[in-house]
Amino acid sequence: MQIQTFVFFGQVGSGKGTQAELLSNVLKNQDGRECVQTSTGNEYRKLMENGSYIGTLIKDSVTRGELQPDFLTNTIFTNILITSLTSEKHLIADGYPRNLAQSEVFESMMEFFGRKDIKIIYIEVGKEEAVKRMMLRARHDDTKEGIARRFDEYVNNVIPSMNYFKDKAEYTLYTIDGEQSKEDVHKDIIKALNF
Repeated sequence: MQIQTFVFFGQVGSGKGTQAELLSNVLKNQDGRECVQTSTGNEYRKLMENGSYIGTLIKDSVTRGELQPDFLTNTIFTNILITSLTSEKHLIADGYPRNLAQSEVFESMMEFFGRKDIKIIYIEVGKEEAVKRMMLRARHDDTKEGIARRFDEYVNNVIPSMNYFKDKAEYTLYTIDGEQSKEDVHKDIIKALNF
């Protein structure tokens, strides 16, 4: 199997992280190669938990559900690639890019790393279902205000960020019904990818 690159899109609560993890396991089982999984959201949460200066600067805006400054998100993502990615590892991006400017940066990164045939997996979940899931998982940044703001960010920034790749030669977009059980979502992803 050739080296693969995937990008997960979907609103908060769509199960992107879970599906990225499941796909990573499938890739490892298929060819034994390592998979670099990036989650900028997890990295931001780590920064807040370790009590760092940057963690204190971003805490309020993360709790309010706002996107973080591009330079910071780009740096976090780039840092993961610099420290972990090799020509022999698969790549799964979860939570990045999140706006048009980041999509342009991501595209140039993929060109630099020689990544081709990039698969975008869009897990589509309605607002009502996503809110229900977020309230169940009870993360500290899942406040009513934070959830509402993240929906606005999603519509205004994340969807255009995904659509940026729609007609590009090296990118293929797969839309998956995310309102099924996580097992069925996983099955549909595997089927769509012809694994």
